[in-house]
Amino acid sequence: MGRVPTEDEEARFWGLVESAWATFGPEPACVRQALVGRDPAADDDNGSLYALEAWMDRFLAQLRRLCADLSSAELTDLDRVVERKLYDLDRQEIHEHTDGSDDGFLYCRGFIVAAGREFYNAVHAAPRMAVMDAECEAMCYFFAHLHNERFGRYPDTGSGISRESGRNPGGW
Repeated sequence: MGRVPTEDEEARFWGLVESAWATFGPEPACVRQALVGRDPAADDDNGSLYALEAWMDRFLAQLRRLCADLSSAELTDLDRVVERKLYDLDRQEIHEHTDGSDDGFLYCRGFIVAAGREFYNAVHAAPRMAVMDAECEAMCYFFAHLHNERFGRYPDTGSGISRESGRNPGGW
């Protein structure tokens, strides 16, 4: 069996995500809360479901700043958490609510993770909470790419799983 993220690694990951979002004040916080608290059966007639996508580049830039001094081992641990979260979302029932090709579904799962722990947990528990075609490609390999930039190689998470779409046999 491969390496599974520890509770501390997961807590650190979600703490960094929340810290990055917190720097932008109430607007994205309200959008994120609306994603979690909405009725997924209601139509989104004003595009508000996709408002968070406009914040993703700033969120990722802030997350990068927060991770600027992390070691190779720390970045590898964070990549392992993202890998596991994406793997756990790799389920047909979630794909039905996000759509997308293999890559598109991966990027939709990246959005779910980037939106934060509450939204991730909501979608994990009730796939209908996912947002059709909302994507954050950069989140999918964020820590792996950061590790490669800083240390000249991609991290080996040791997990034995893949974040790519259709690779979670329990989800399909």
